[in-house]
Amino acid sequence: MVFLSRILHNGRVRVSYRKFIDSLRIYVRGGSGGMGFPKYGGIGGKGGSVIVVAAEGVTLKSLLDKNPTKRFVAGNGGNSHKNRILGEPGADITIPVPVGITVLNDFDQVLGELNTDGSSLVVAYGGAGGNPLTQYSGQRAEPLSVKLDLKLIADVGLVGFPNAGKSTLLRAISRAKPEVASYPFTTLRPNIGVLEYSDHRQITMADLPGLIEGAHMNIGMGHSFLKHVERTKLLLLVADIQGFQLGPQYPYRSCLDTVVLLNKELELYRDDLLDKPAMLVVNKMDVAEAQFKYDEVKDKLRYLADVVGDYPEELRPERVLDFTEVMAISADTDPIGVEKLKHRIREVLDFHAALKQKDVETSVIATLRAQMAPKGPQML
Repeated sequence: MVFLSRILHNGRVRVSYRKFIDSLRIYVRGGSGGMGFPKYGGIGGKGGSVIVVAAEGVTLKSLLDKNPTKRFVAGNGGNSHKNRILGEPGADITIPVPVGITVLNDFDQVLGELNTDGSSLVVAYGGAGGNPLTQYSGQRAEPLSVKLDLKLIADVGLVGFPNAGKSTLLRAISRAKPEVASYPFTTLRPNIGVLEYSDHRQITMADLPGLIEGAHMNIGMGHSFLKHVERTKLLLLVADIQGFQLGPQYPYRSCLDTVVLLNKELELYRDDLLDKPAMLVVNKMDVAEAQFKYDEVKDKLRYLADVVGDYPEELRPERVLDFTEVMAISADTDPIGVEKLKHRIREVLDFHAALKQKDVETSVIATLRAQMAPKGPQML
């Protein structure tokens, strides 16, 4: 993904490009084992390992800037000799990565996930030191290519078509300062905002690039957007009451259409995304005839299952999102509505967290009861 910024330079507008990187492939290799010393039965030192460690404040861009070759090789183990029968182990090398990284191999198999600060994963082990089984020859470590794939971790993920007002909403409800403009695709990289409450509670919200039809097939920003939805706890769909049209050659989609299509795109990408708690914000209620348009569709938005059957098969989702709340506001001119939304988000998150905790407790109790139940016939 690319972020565009316009800089006034010598009276002219210059466009600069700053990459937001959410995927990076790197070369890793553990160190070779040291040579053994057959005369005294000495064992060579084991080669160092390559370890990725999640750290707050790190980005894949900063990692690339510091290591443009994208090569990470651990230290070799020391040889055994008459003054040191056990060779010194090779030095490990650690790679700081952002929290939320998934590590994959060349076959896109997941090797591990780093979802908390300080969590770590060995991605390349060092070779064994020379010993009797290897005829005292140190073993080389196999080089590997691994992919670091970032999926943002946020409490709330904003989902919507381009220009629905997601960035405006994030600015109004949090401390984030994303670029806002009246044209599609203003957001070209994820932005994270923090919702702060009077009791110092904080909730994170991610403003993600706008979806378009076909996003599940990686059209537009496609997977670059959708993968970041996976780790959010709550989906907050934002729909423009005026609807959306990407360009003259594209069909116009009404407010209701955009919600149905967002539902469809999420379903096609990953069906289990529809199991997440969801809220809907109908935005830009300050435009002419907005209330009239909203009155026409508000019941349909609350009960999508009753209307999706009217859509052609290619646009119709098989399952629909169950919105906990549908709210109509103007993120730009309605601070009371924004504040109400802010507190409703907290209530919904807390409610579902309590449900999840209750399910866990019920499961634990059931397991304990099963373990304590009598096994087989009891002798009196």
